[in-house]
Amino acid sequence: MSDSPAGVIDLLGVLAYAELTAFLRLAEDAATLAPSLTDRAELSDLAAVEYAHFRVLRDRLSWLGADPEEAMAPFVSSLDDWHAQTRPGDWLEALVKAYVGTGIAGDFYREAARHVDPQTRKLVEEVLAEEVRSEFVVERVRAALAENPKLTGRLALWARRMVGEALSQAHRVAAARPDLALLLVSAGASAERAPGDGAPGDAGDQAAGSDPRGGVDMDLVEVGRLFARLTEQHGRRMSALGLVPGP
Repeated sequence: MSDSPAGVIDLLGVLAYAELTAFLRLAEDAATLAPSLTDRAELSDLAAVEYAHFRVLRDRLSWLGADPEEAMAPFVSSLDDWHAQTRPGDWLEALVKAYVGTGIAGDFYREAARHVDPQTRKLVEEVLAEEVRSEFVVERVRAALAENPKLTGRLALWARRMVGEALSQAHRVAAARPDLALLLVSAGASAERAPGDGAPGDAGDQAAGSDPRGGVDMDLVEVGRLFARLTEQHGRRMSALGLVPGP
């Protein structure tokens, strides 16, 4: 069994399964939805990058003494459900999902990684780097919108749907894995609490305001800042694609 904090193992476990499923979905979309061999190759390249990230995360979990399969298992249902509910119907929807949908999920993991050890934080940042994905997707989507501006409304609605589903699944994960949820609340706010005040609560349970361990009010200010940052990043992605930012 690993000696690392449970939240770190959870973070690496959910990321590992997210990268594995991203690889599988991108490979499937490349084979079934890509309109040309060039597009198929480009999306396959992205899938290969995701698989390489999965292997790095798997190896890191093993190095920490954790069983990678056991670390990923708690997140299989949530992530599989998200992919099932956001299956793209065409090539452009697949691209928007790869950029916007995967991006908002990655933002949650980055927020959690703000409060772990530097080595883990660096690994998470490297795995979630968006440069390659951004360049390819933005170019293709913007070209399609320039050719047919009427696509903007449909793709914007699709992006908003995916973000809503991603937030819903994040809530499920946070509720089920309190150690991971606690990473989403500022370490600084936690440090300012007097001994005995309790830990910050479930970042996904904004309405209820309860600690996932039970009975302690969470820091709503910190959660508000978290969602403000997520919204800002989502707006930037929508703007980059040429889509109307969500509300």
